Amino acid sequence: MAAEKDNGGASVPEFEVPAYWAEAKEELMRRDRIMKRLIPQFGDMHLKGHPDPFTTLARSIVGQQVTPKAADAAWTKLNACCPKLTPGAIIKLGAEQLSACGLSKRKTEYILDLADHFKAKRVHTNLWSEMDDEAVIAELVQIRGITRWTAEMFLIFNLLRPNVLPLDDAGLIQGISQNYFSGEPVSRSDAREVAANWEPWRTVATWYLWRSLDPGSASGLASAAASGTVE
Repeated sequence: MAAEKDNGGASVPEFEVPAYWAEAKEELMRRDRIMKRLIPQFGDMHLKGHPDPFTTLARSIVGQQVTPKAADAAWTKLNACCPKLTPGAIIKLGAEQLSACGLSKRKTEYILDLADHFKAKRVHTNLWSEMDDEAVIAELVQIRGITRWTAEMFLIFNLLRPNVLPLDDAGLIQGISQNYFSGEPVSRSDAREVAANWEPWRTVATWYLWRSLDPGSASGLASAAASGTVE
């Protein structure tokens, strides 16, 4: 599928295999005995990108601190009220109608702030592909409601960055615990030590650990809140 333009100017291929995926799989299987066992279980499955930055971030806000079912219901209502989900359309919709979609007052404020950042071009979507990971994160966390975790999910699912290690992600920690520590508790230090062997493909290893927890989902516990889909 060809790359699709997003609302901010950057474009990312949707559903194509990331260019680094095959090389990353090969290297991870050669270096890491757990990855050597895990990766072949999922055949040709791979990370699938979501090309629209604004929609990806808005969906992440909707999904914060609620069950996937509640997040899906609110997202469905939001899309019904605002079929063309652009920053301008969200601002025009306004706080009252956003709240009527089932969003809390705080989430309504967050989504309006996100829309305002995009509409006023206070985020530089056209430059993100050229910026390093930490620079993109630093820009995103200036938006209300966008945490480092949300920014890291964005790096993975929108920008398809190959070497993201989201240490605040419960799914990653659980995956390391189950696959490397026989279910024992895992500290951030433990996670970093395990992940040192994955460089520069920490995104890919993380994706397979998510898969190991939920084989029916392309990204396990994390991506539903980050991207609004399990693709």
